[in-house]
Amino acid sequence: MIKKIVLLMCILLSFSSIGCNKEINEEKLGVRGEITKVLLDGNNKATGILVERKNEQDTEYDKASVNIGEKTKIYDNNTKKELERNDLKKGAKVEIIFEGGVRESYPVQADAKIIRVIEQVDHIVEKINTMTIDEKIGQMLMVGVEGYNLNDNSKKLIKEHKVGGFIIFDENVQSTEQLLALVNSLKKENADNNIPLFFSLDEEGGKVTRMPKEFKRLPTNKAVGQINNSDFSNKIGRTIADEIKSFGFNMNFSPVLDVNSNPKNPVIGSRSFGANSDIVSNLGVETMKGIQSENVIPVVKHFPGHGDTSVDSHIGLPTVNNDLNRLKSFELVPFTKAIENGADAVMIAHILLPKIDKDNPSSMSKIIITDILRDNLKFDGVVITDEMTMGAIIKNYNIGKAAIKSVNAGTDIILVGHDYNNEIEVINALKDAVSKGEISDKRINESVHRILKLKQKYNLKDEIINSVDVDKINNNIKTLLDVYSF
Repeated sequence: MIKKIVLLMCILLSFSSIGCNKEINEEKLGVRGEITKVLLDGNNKATGILVERKNEQDTEYDKASVNIGEKTKIYDNNTKKELERNDLKKGAKVEIIFEGGVRESYPVQADAKIIRVIEQVDHIVEKINTMTIDEKIGQMLMVGVEGYNLNDNSKKLIKEHKVGGFIIFDENVQSTEQLLALVNSLKKENADNNIPLFFSLDEEGGKVTRMPKEFKRLPTNKAVGQINNSDFSNKIGRTIADEIKSFGFNMNFSPVLDVNSNPKNPVIGSRSFGANSDIVSNLGVETMKGIQSENVIPVVKHFPGHGDTSVDSHIGLPTVNNDLNRLKSFELVPFTKAIENGADAVMIAHILLPKIDKDNPSSMSKIIITDILRDNLKFDGVVITDEMTMGAIIKNYNIGKAAIKSVNAGTDIILVGHDYNNEIEVINALKDAVSKGEISDKRINESVHRILKLKQKYNLKDEIINSVDVDKINNNIKTLLDVYSF
């Protein structure tokens, strides 16, 4: 009776200005419900789904075993984007239009003509709902290592505080065998945790390198900028990524997207592709894409631009008196281009821009991180601070309070690369802020979701690597550089 009334209403409304959905009117909806099972063949390719109706009363059947054929069309009902059959996940809500006849059984059996995904299941949300506050805060910390080997402090950071990642500096690198052993030991220590670690470093080319001395050096970004060849920049990115992932690194704080506009800049200089924002944009994006192509996460830096500073933020807090209009027309150009081309992560600089936020350096500024980066530039990837024990922060702020302010401003990962006591202070400060309501559970969950989503995208695993082929990597570097007479 209800179906007849619905049909009659559609007929009547078809003569009115309201109308009816043409697609539904033309094709009969077989079943709408939740996927309770995905059927796979020997190659893990989805061949069918079991769909069970959940309360809806406007479909033919309440339970159906649906076959997926080569001609089955699968798409997201909201975006209209076509999906692959393996995008169908248990828990997703779908609508099915059948192809041909229905084999009467229970559940009924039918071939799918169209599968519309109404609501995709978010397994990351499900994961977050099972995590403790220690695990969530841990994911938001990237920490350093003391010395050349795994020590008790690093073990505690993994076992007790569930940190999400590590950064390696020069002082942690002695040789190829030692560096590989260090990374492997951290992975082994994390074996009982079910979330893999970020392994990061600053491998930019030129003087900013963390690779052992056995490796041939790559040119500075300045030299790459002088060549000004997109293909070369892309191959530089690929080469860097191939080099660092041979040790198990999965994240690189590169490329540098700062435009070197101030000749007195003591910290950027040859690390920049140059003083022209278009060249920095084009070459920076190509380097980023090259890194991504080798399944390594590039972190573009140093937002909103460190090129016009005259103070090294490792030593003190730089002040830049540029307004938003200047930033949009110059410093932000490379970052905007990178975001448009799929940037995964952005590092926030420790610089004060009083014409934009007179009270907070960019790494603690909601105006810069949330209003400009997220809302204006539409970036929804992972935001990471520059190292928080740098002079710009540690000489001017309490590191725990600075971390709280940074998270509330929109940061996802606090980078604390030196001193175990600093790392513990930040962890405790964030936990205390959550317990007191200074940081909301929602704000924490937003960051953890972005972090886990990024780890999932790159399919991170704490896999042990047995050896590094130094000669092969050096030959690849030499071959690339010989083309451009380096």
